[in-house]
Amino acid sequence: MSLGWMVQRDARPDIAFERRTRLTLLLLILAANAVGTMIVFALAAWAFPLPDVDDVGTVRLVNLFALLIEVPIGLTLGTRRVLRKLSPVRRWLEADRPPTDEERRILLRAPMTIARVQALEWLTAAVFFGILNATFSSELGTRAAMTIGLGGITAAAITYLVAERQLRPVAARALDLNPLDHPVGPGITTRTLIAWAVGTGVPALGLVIVAISTLTEHDFTANELAVTVLSLAATALVCGLVVYRLTTRAFSDPVLSVRDAMAAVERGDLDAHVPVYDGSEVGLLQAGFNKMADGLRERERIRDLFGRQVGEDVAGAALEQEVELGGETRTVAILFCDVVGSTAIAADRDAHEVVEMLNRFFAVVVDVVGKHGGWVNKFEGDAALAVFGAPVEVDDPAGRALAAARELSERLAREVDGLQAAIGVSHGEVVAGNIGEERRFEYTVIGDPVNEAARLTELAKTQPGMVLAAARAVEAAAEQEARHWELGEDVKLRGRSRPTKLATPA
Repeated sequence: MSLGWMVQRDARPDIAFERRTRLTLLLLILAANAVGTMIVFALAAWAFPLPDVDDVGTVRLVNLFALLIEVPIGLTLGTRRVLRKLSPVRRWLEADRPPTDEERRILLRAPMTIARVQALEWLTAAVFFGILNATFSSELGTRAAMTIGLGGITAAAITYLVAERQLRPVAARALDLNPLDHPVGPGITTRTLIAWAVGTGVPALGLVIVAISTLTEHDFTANELAVTVLSLAATALVCGLVVYRLTTRAFSDPVLSVRDAMAAVERGDLDAHVPVYDGSEVGLLQAGFNKMADGLRERERIRDLFGRQVGEDVAGAALEQEVELGGETRTVAILFCDVVGSTAIAADRDAHEVVEMLNRFFAVVVDVVGKHGGWVNKFEGDAALAVFGAPVEVDDPAGRALAAARELSERLAREVDGLQAAIGVSHGEVVAGNIGEERRFEYTVIGDPVNEAARLTELAKTQPGMVLAAARAVEAAAEQEARHWELGEDVKLRGRSRPTKLATPA
């Protein structure tokens, strides 16, 4: 019968939310007590009719007078009891801050606290009216106590379920700031027992009482016994339906929220979040999903950063396979691109301006190389090394690298003012793999084509157009790309013993 701590006003900033929660909870608790009262009257009228007493009018008048006294007293004492138990929650709400562990525990157990106070009030009323009616007849006192007790069990159970549901928004705020790490409050088993008690236990207990009374006292006629059984069955059907509905929703709502969030993650929405408002094992399920989603977001962020550092293909292979030092032989094309006069640029311009210019330069390099199926292996100050054919094999790596070199030369001249770059392209076998040490390594390519591309870039700085390729790259390319290149003279590049036949864009 207690209206609990929500009867009082508080000073939280979100007044509309707090008032709406308080008013709705108040009405639901009143409704739960009204259901219990109706059950009492129904049982008193049909299931446990009044035994023969000398003055029925006096009995009813005394009970009505006692009811008018007991209800206000019960409401007052119950409200004070709940206010005292839940005062830490009120202080947290007024302070508008994250709750402490104790405040969170009290909040999550608030529905059971309110229900326990309700049950105590109904028990007190059962004892009081039992003793009062026993002055007229011991049998009347027993039936009054049993009737009020059965109604009280139902009212307390419904109160718990509606309070738990109505306090979900407040619980969600508390658990969002301070997630669960262990169950708090009644779990699935307890809630199931509550539903069983109201839907099955109370009516069954009533039938047992009627059966015992019939066998021992013979105070029920056949018609009265039939009416009693029908009234108890109706009570079981109606109350059982209401309580089982509330109980199943208490379980299904959190599970459905997790299912919907999982569906969102499957669609690629890693920002999916489940509000945690349950203190039982189901709440741990909700919190567990959020932790999993946080892990997925962190993993995706790391993968994104990793991919930006080493390239998406290398990052994907590293995440999906076991990392091992060493490499494999691959036939690839190498494109090397180096800024001309970078020392003078750095000396004549502000450092921030130089960085901005290099970033524009590298943006074009990454875009063009990626467009042609290559991978930028590394940035070396003011130069970039791109590989076509590793770590992912591609068709016609030489043709792709040559096409990228031609487009890169045109776009750099058009899009990056004040900067010139030389480009060299080579083709051949390299060793591609993880180079370094177990604690620190990188995926890269090692081989003669890498050195040759770097030397071609040095030479290209002195040539018109500043784009050179090894003739073997043109010879390995498909006709569609090879026709855009002209073969030239043989030169001996710095640091190489064998001559290299040059090729330039036609």
